[in-house]
Amino acid sequence: MSMLDRKLVRDLARMRGQVASIALVLACGVAVLVAAISTYQSLLASQEAFYAQARFASVFASARRVPDFVAARMADIPGIGVVETRIGEDVTITLGDGGEPLAAHVLSLPDTGAPQLNRLHLREGAMIAPGAANEVLVSEGFAAANHLRPGERINAILNGRRQALRVAGVALSAEYVFATRPGDPIPDDRRYAVLWMRHAALAAAFDMEGGFNDVVASLAPGASLPAVLAAMDDLLEPYGGLVAYGRADQSSHRFLTDEIGEQRTMAVTIPPVFLAVSIFLLHGLLDRLIRAQREQIAALKALGYGDRAIVWHYVKFALIIVVLGAVLGMLAGLWFGRMMVETYTRFFRFPHLAFQLAPWVPALAIGLGVLAGVAGAVGAVSSVARLAPAEAMRPAAPRAHRRGLLDRLRWIGGLATRQRMVLRSLVDRPLRTALTIAGIALAVPIILVTLFWQDALDFMIDVQFAAVERADLVVGFTTAVPCRAEREIAKLPGVLMTEAYRVVPVRLRAGHRDDRTSITGMPAHPVLRRLVGADLSVTAPRADGLVLSARLARRLHLRPGQTVGVEILEGRRRTVVLPVAGVLDDLLGIGAYLRIEALNRLMAEGNSINAVGLVAADPDDPALRRALLDRPLVATISDRTVSLRQFRETTQTFVLVMAGILSAFAVVMAVGVIYNHARVALQERSWQLASLRVLGFTRAEVARLLLGELLVQLVIAVPIGLWLGYWLVRGLAGLYETEMFRIPAVIAPRSYVLAAAVVVLSGGASALLVRRRINRLDLVGVLKARE
Repeated sequence: MSMLDRKLVRDLARMRGQVASIALVLACGVAVLVAAISTYQSLLASQEAFYAQARFASVFASARRVPDFVAARMADIPGIGVVETRIGEDVTITLGDGGEPLAAHVLSLPDTGAPQLNRLHLREGAMIAPGAANEVLVSEGFAAANHLRPGERINAILNGRRQALRVAGVALSAEYVFATRPGDPIPDDRRYAVLWMRHAALAAAFDMEGGFNDVVASLAPGASLPAVLAAMDDLLEPYGGLVAYGRADQSSHRFLTDEIGEQRTMAVTIPPVFLAVSIFLLHGLLDRLIRAQREQIAALKALGYGDRAIVWHYVKFALIIVVLGAVLGMLAGLWFGRMMVETYTRFFRFPHLAFQLAPWVPALAIGLGVLAGVAGAVGAVSSVARLAPAEAMRPAAPRAHRRGLLDRLRWIGGLATRQRMVLRSLVDRPLRTALTIAGIALAVPIILVTLFWQDALDFMIDVQFAAVERADLVVGFTTAVPCRAEREIAKLPGVLMTEAYRVVPVRLRAGHRDDRTSITGMPAHPVLRRLVGADLSVTAPRADGLVLSARLARRLHLRPGQTVGVEILEGRRRTVVLPVAGVLDDLLGIGAYLRIEALNRLMAEGNSINAVGLVAADPDDPALRRALLDRPLVATISDRTVSLRQFRETTQTFVLVMAGILSAFAVVMAVGVIYNHARVALQERSWQLASLRVLGFTRAEVARLLLGELLVQLVIAVPIGLWLGYWLVRGLAGLYETEMFRIPAVIAPRSYVLAAAVVVLSGGASALLVRRRINRLDLVGVLKARE
């Protein structure tokens, strides 16, 4: 080992505390980068593999009832690849006798063989036997949540008739990777199932022999998706067809794609903060080390060591720190990424959702670490080459002092001597003071962002389940029914209040833009389902025009006062033009709203409804649920309490994992910045502090001089960090907005207090470490050193 390498080992051992803190800060940034990229890759690879294996369709459409011969005409559409027709219906199921009613969507499978598109992945059991009329496949999420195994039975109400079905197997579908009931923001595996039956059995149950009501298709290479969708709409329009749409608008695919994009966003936004702080800390450490070793550098040059060898010596010092940080970050990132992928299995159902790490990710992580090390070292190390041996053998010239800002402030004179010493030390090194304050301040937004997710979810829950959805139960019908159905439900024992709605699928057009959505008809003054914005303002549905959700209005580039074309996709399929009466800045979902009587006039079908919300004395009363389920044409019964519990259970784990890990990383950054600054200050002022001890100052008084600087910097940095955190939260909330929901930029007061407290406690922990070193200060050894 060369002499310079032995010196390198001694320097690293002597400064091991600072070396470790800088390496840990860098490791945090690398860990977030590795975890986000690997999670992104894992989700993307699982998505692509499952889609290819299942031959996931590119075009989707549904109608009321279409004769089988139309399928051949659809296959002739230019650009169409494979066309597969099927039957799809919403049904109600129960588990066992007297079980609570659960929602399900049942799809048909070909009577023989497997489907050509959207092929199923069988997890357990066997495929349905050809010709079996009472066998079903069940989606894996529902089966796991309800401990349902092949061979067990479920009861289903098919077209108003109760039928016992045997579970032949448990399956996964690329169409339901993210399986949500329409209108629900997250999966409710315990209360929502996807079922598959043979085509003949389902056709017989719903009187669909010789026809279908759902179709999927693939695209030929080079096909124009808009042209294919338009041709398919033209073919299905006479049969009550809804608007055909592409894969990008398929609900499961859209949510999965949004989530993959969020991982990419995290990889871009958070690691640069840690890397920037690492550069600042490394630069400060090397700068102090080189200034403290002026005489050693001069001696090395006098002994014949060239500038290149000495510069490389200090660059190796930086590289060892960054390689250590990169390796630790890789290990932490692998653990963090595996936890995130494991958490995603609660949301996304893939045959294989395995953690994947591409070979270039470690190279990227180490490369960025080395880049950070070089950036931190370049300014400090460059001074080595400029240092002449004769000049370096003398102590550095004392800094020039002149009358400054503090001397011109009258109130400074009223401060105690120790307080003026603290302020003067901070003002005499403005750049270092500013960088230290910036480093501490940057830790606060990271903590605030992690706490923000819980605040945002709590706010969304309060708005959605307390201000918007206020009904205990919502009864959905398979089709529009006369409004007297509401009055009949209101007369049931235990029902205290009811409110009727009507939801109609439409296509809205504004110039060349269009969107497939629905219009919800509501009473003039709704009570059980209100239109509440993110600012908690309540908007009343209008009879003279549509109220659009803000995301829909932005997509169509519409403002209040403008008009929008409305193509109604059921009934007589009228096309009308309506004014935009208002825009609702809501949090969940996307749609349009209108007074129910105005919507019924557009439909020209009399006073009809297809959903009823109700408040009950006991929403869990089995007799009430049975009475609702036994009513004709009832398709679903939604329970607000169950939906709220499911929302909390599903999101809580993910939020806690993210918040806990990122908070720990932020604490590491805060401790690293504060501890390094305090150590550098101690090293630079050890002669002064030892002199004060000799003059009679106690250890506590000497410590207060040094730690007073830390206190002032914390007092300045924490408010700046809270302000930065507020704007970072606003920016991230905008980046994480999707078509289905918007994350509100809400930060609870307790989160501000907690973020500030974490940084202050981190500063306190650093102060205790430095105080121990002050107590062990070797007065004789320090005073012998040349100043």
